[in-house]
Amino acid sequence: MKGKEKTHMKKRIVVLTMAVLFGLSAVACGSEGGSSSGGTDTSTESSSSGSSDSGTVANKDKPLVWFNRQPSNSSTGELDMAALSFNEDTYYVGFDANQGAELQGTMVKDYIEANIDTIDRNGDGVIGYVLAIGDIGHNDSIARTRGVRKALGTGVEKDGSIDSEPIGTNTDGSASAVQDGSIEVNGKTYTVRELASQEMKNSAGATWDAATAGNAIGTWSSSFGDQIDVVVSNNDGMGMSMFNAWSKDNDVPTFGYDANNDAVAAIAEGYGGTISQHADVQAYLTLRVLRNALDGVDVDTGIGTADEAGNVLSDDVYVYNEEERSYYALNVAVTAENYQDFTDSTKVYEPVSNQLDESSHPTKKVWLDIYNASDNFLSSTYQPLLQNYDDLMNLDIDYIGGDGQTESNITNRLGNPGQYDAFAINMVKTDNAASYTALLNQ
Repeated sequence: MKGKEKTHMKKRIVVLTMAVLFGLSAVACGSEGGSSSGGTDTSTESSSSGSSDSGTVANKDKPLVWFNRQPSNSSTGELDMAALSFNEDTYYVGFDANQGAELQGTMVKDYIEANIDTIDRNGDGVIGYVLAIGDIGHNDSIARTRGVRKALGTGVEKDGSIDSEPIGTNTDGSASAVQDGSIEVNGKTYTVRELASQEMKNSAGATWDAATAGNAIGTWSSSFGDQIDVVVSNNDGMGMSMFNAWSKDNDVPTFGYDANNDAVAAIAEGYGGTISQHADVQAYLTLRVLRNALDGVDVDTGIGTADEAGNVLSDDVYVYNEEERSYYALNVAVTAENYQDFTDSTKVYEPVSNQLDESSHPTKKVWLDIYNASDNFLSSTYQPLLQNYDDLMNLDIDYIGGDGQTESNITNRLGNPGQYDAFAINMVKTDNAASYTALLNQ
């Protein structure tokens, strides 16, 4: 990833005549993965001091932030630059997926090496692991699968990159999408084998599904349980489901990603570790780039350059890639050594926790969606952070919870974009940015 490249573009002030405000708001509740029932969101009246009434701005020119799912081709990973440069105030906010993926793989490898005397449960000289894959078409999921396989030496190159496809079961080591790796510790060489992996997709089509992961570990453990020495997951929602269903009782270390509160707490009970993707920084950036555009100030204000309230981020917690118009938070491994520093995943990041003055940062109305109201990370960590920051930045946000399955479940509730000053969008599938920009172009 390139280092931080600050832009110094001056932004125009966005003003908008507000109609009678109404909004559908779905405050997502943290459940262990799975899809929502789709119609569980509650409609609420929402009021706002809103924007000034001195003019109007076309919806296509209003600030837009994509977050958590970067507009891209789900097959090739190629970025959708048309979506990322939809207008001059469009950005993406996420995290450095490759850096985080390598960190997760390294965390697993380091744990195996440090516990080599006890980790081979059946003493067969093979360190066997199972892998829960979130979404085979999601860049972050692909990166995490590759990161683990690269670190453990089980990856096989395909089209210039490590193959990220699920393998089903592979207890005999014959699968073509992976290979046996090896780890040498204290002069002894151990084989490392991916025993099984699958995409955790439920019957309704929702991916990253925790309940499916819990069922999978039940199937795997009943078939070849004593061969499983390590459990790895693309996220904590699935990881905790497998931990609670099987690996906790069998003392099998389980590794996830997201540093959700329950996963961090579970490290004290044998959960192997997780990765913090600095959700506190991501949530801040998601709203800050909108705030800056709405205020007509340089996009770097309160990010790399301190604002008048003293909010500023140091360059060791994020990078900005100007070419990709993308902000990426950096990741931190959370293990038994440091987990007590990460016990509250919804606490705002101290360096950017100062209230903005409403006289110079008047309240604005924002439409924001979460692709799946039942997504563990987004509902239990990211949205609470957003709700903490929205007050600090004087943003009145309608939170829309999707069903995790269809884009229309979300876009159908953006029927009147004219009542909003800005938009923050979390797509179901990374390919589908046009479903949203088409509404703003009308």
